[in-house]
Amino acid sequence: MSTAAQLPDHVETPTESRSLRRMQFGWYVNDWANAAFSATVLTVFLGPYLTSVAKNAADAAGDVHPLGLSIRAGSFFPYTVSVSVLVSVAVMLLTGTVADRTGRHKELMCGFAYVGATATMGMFFLGGDRYLLGGALLVVANIAYAVSVALSYAYLPRLATPDQRDAVSSKGWAYGYAGGGLLLIANLALFEGHDALGLASGTAVRICLASAGLWWALFTIVPMLRLPSRAGAAPDPAAADRQTGGSLRELARTLRGMRRYPLTLLYLAAFLCYNDGIQTVVSQASLYGSEELGMDQTSLVAAVLLVQIVAIGGALLLGRIAGRYGAKRTVLGSLVAWVFTLALGYVMPAHKPIWFFALACMIGLVLGGSQALSRSLFSHLIPAGKEAEYFSFYKISDRGTSWMGPLVFGLAYQLTGSYRSAIISLLVFFVIGFAVLLKVPLRRAVEAVGNPVPERL
Repeated sequence: MSTAAQLPDHVETPTESRSLRRMQFGWYVNDWANAAFSATVLTVFLGPYLTSVAKNAADAAGDVHPLGLSIRAGSFFPYTVSVSVLVSVAVMLLTGTVADRTGRHKELMCGFAYVGATATMGMFFLGGDRYLLGGALLVVANIAYAVSVALSYAYLPRLATPDQRDAVSSKGWAYGYAGGGLLLIANLALFEGHDALGLASGTAVRICLASAGLWWALFTIVPMLRLPSRAGAAPDPAAADRQTGGSLRELARTLRGMRRYPLTLLYLAAFLCYNDGIQTVVSQASLYGSEELGMDQTSLVAAVLLVQIVAIGGALLLGRIAGRYGAKRTVLGSLVAWVFTLALGYVMPAHKPIWFFALACMIGLVLGGSQALSRSLFSHLIPAGKEAEYFSFYKISDRGTSWMGPLVFGLAYQLTGSYRSAIISLLVFFVIGFAVLLKVPLRRAVEAVGNPVPERL
């Protein structure tokens, strides 16, 4: 890897060390900022609330008709998530090529962050039977979120040496869960006290949704000030003057060029599969809890807050385990834990909050670590100068941006009318992802792209 894409192999001067810590802090705070959208909007409040809004607009058969299609009101939220991610794929890939060619990673990252934050603040106006408005805002916000986060991931090779990436990536996820959890505490207090404040419960939910956008916008100022414009290798000097058509041609070349690294593609296939299952569990947990298990909004928020808190320690713990046993073994072990977690969710009795909280603890323990280590592993498998482009493919399935899982979840509910059938249908993602990851020879994959091989993988 070029020296622009990784830390220089020499003893750092105090100035270099301070500069690196400054960049790392800005990168950590970026996770702190955008995790509020993932936690407050996608994971807790929007699923149940948008479903209730869709039910207000449903006909006598319980169906809504967006764009002339007849779908169950209870499937509208997962279907909308899937649509947003499918659209974001093209936007991420094109933006990734533009960022790598021009070196304007930070400008694009923060620009999309503010688009997403604005759309999220607009959710304050979601009420009554305005399910189409809610769907449109979700699509815009989730696309912007996906693109912004994909561009932020491109900084990882520059922020840590190969042997340090597991730790740096895990710390970033810990910051994210801490930030998302802190805002959830405030939102839980607001929701619990809405009567004393003279607010209807729906109004309180809309304030909570908008608060995530405000949080995202305010804290994005820190990475704007701390991160350099370019994330990886130096761009072509003429790139800034090229038109979008050139970026499209470069994207086509990237897609063709990825075939030269089949082991990277094999790892990516494994990740896209198992992480789609993880993200669907996370994004649909509140919907499952409210509709199938009879949990009230307070229990849902408390459970997700518990996930956020446990995930901070879980991310750091799995990072330490990976330092001893290797990231691949640790991720494989976490996938086994996910299978047991899913099975518990399927057999869990309704109206028993204590079991729902136990499930939250299990999710939190493996959630952050499995994702942080997957991110650091992938950073070793990217050719120098292609960080944003490759992480755009990676981001097709990441925090809050899965599409296969919500589609399967929504179809299972559409066909059976049971959220238990929908949740157990996700097992296939973990089983296939585990089997494919097991087959990936990571050391050979790192060598194939010309990167230094870390001591443990």
